[in-house]
Amino acid sequence: QVQLVESGGGLVQAGDSLRLSCVVSGRTFTTYRLGWFRQAPGKEREFAAATIWSGTSTTYADSVKGRFTISRDNAKNTVFLQMNSLKPEDTAVYYCAAGPGAGTWLHWGQGTQVTVSS
Repeated sequence: QVQLVESGGGLVQAGDSLRLSCVVSGRTFTTYRLGWFRQAPGKEREFAAATIWSGTSTTYADSVKGRFTISRDNAKNTVFLQMNSLKPEDTAVYYCAAGPGAGTWLHWGQGTQVTVSS
């Protein structure tokens, strides 16, 4: 069974940085694609960033490109989301997800709240 547990959220000011972590348990970690999604109040969940199993290929939503960086440490079964230059519009619950291929996300974490004040 694959389980994902996020951490690192919090309340910060605009322009600050945060680093989210997601520990993944289960034998599929090293072969799965890992991603971060977010859901703001009253809005649908949206894609933020994703990386393949080797970490050599990453994709980002236009809204976070240049500010957020996704990375993974396969030795620690952990995927990270480094968020810089945070904006109030980045306020959301951030979810870690895992899946076998592009567009297929089978496993989700419980989410971690990120609040950016202006």
